Amino acid sequence: MRILIITAGSRGDVAPYTGLGRRLLDAGHQVAVAAHPSFETLVGGCGLDYRPVPGDPQGLIRDWARATSREETRALTRAYANGLADGVAQAVAGGADLLLTAFGPAPLSRTAGEAFGVPVIGTYLAPSFATGRFPLPNARDTGGPGPEDNLAAGRDVLRRAEELFAGPVTRLRARLGLPADAPPAPAADVRPVFHGYSPLVVPRPEDWPSWAEVVGYWWPARPDGWHPPAELADFLQAGPPPVFIGFGSMAAGQGERLSELVAAAVKRAGVRAVVQAGWAGLSCCGDDVLAIGDVPHDWLFPRTAAVVHHAGAGTTGAGLRGGVPAVPVPVMADQPFWASRLCELGVAPRPVPFQDLTAEALGDAITACLCEPAHRRRAAELARGIAAEDGTASLLAHIGSANAG
Repeated sequence: MRILIITAGSRGDVAPYTGLGRRLLDAGHQVAVAAHPSFETLVGGCGLDYRPVPGDPQGLIRDWARATSREETRALTRAYANGLADGVAQAVAGGADLLLTAFGPAPLSRTAGEAFGVPVIGTYLAPSFATGRFPLPNARDTGGPGPEDNLAAGRDVLRRAEELFAGPVTRLRARLGLPADAPPAPAADVRPVFHGYSPLVVPRPEDWPSWAEVVGYWWPARPDGWHPPAELADFLQAGPPPVFIGFGSMAAGQGERLSELVAAAVKRAGVRAVVQAGWAGLSCCGDDVLAIGDVPHDWLFPRTAAVVHHAGAGTTGAGLRGGVPAVPVPVMADQPFWASRLCELGVAPRPVPFQDLTAEALGDAITACLCEPAHRRRAAELARGIAAEDGTASLLAHIGSANAG
């Protein structure tokens, strides 16, 4: 079967699908990933075919940070969605028997699937159905802690997402010759949906539809032939396990300020540190600090004492998989949701919101994280449970049964 995975966004929105794609490839399917041009090397390096989708996520995140109002942020996002629409249609036109779509481009994937007669399955990295159990990621202030408040907050998240894509979907339907006012065909309806995170981290709410599952993480594939840099291996062997510090795709253009802040925090906490440059361009150095580029988290995190990160979905999962405690520094989007989960799970102290980040606050949070043995014990317990899960098995089974039918 020719399977096309459609995703958009930052590295954390792409990397998990390389692991999912490799499992599908091993099962005998032809697999391509449609993503932004900056991820062509990542996708190809994992042995998967690549199809381009226009967009500059790094530039978008930088523009979001500079936006002065919610209206400006939404306008930027609408422009980004408009750019995605043609790319998704072109990627599907390249041929596919099945589409797997991330949550962000799902409205466009549904539309393209309808036009080309290709079934669509949702493969989402965060909770994506309103529930009374908790507010969805990206929720605004819920106004209260009750189930009805949580449901209202979740519905608001979904309504806003739908509004952002309404215009691009309408234009794409017109371009592809679909009736402007007709409901989507059954082949374009995203059912079932598989959520690629552990039910130990966020249990499946009982009020979700029966066709929405939580199956476990899809771990990023390592690039073929990857080996750890000698400098990193030597640093790890030269002393006690360091603390990892990285903000992923966040804080573009703030490298100089953050580098100084991180260096001071590391000194305050009295720890060794491995600092990942990320899109911010961190560049700390010193006898007890090593700056690195992209390194597979599944290799690095188990070799650390703790991980300081922006609480993106993928990095959150990687830290839990590594069995190490965390210091979450959420910046935006779904990150406050995952940061709160880390604290509720007992593997992290209270989050340090990025807007409140100082050397003193970060240094003290690192110290608090390392000085509480319960954080590491709980992280190790969760890692053992997560290791027993196979996040791809039920999706593979579903695809196999549908193919057989």
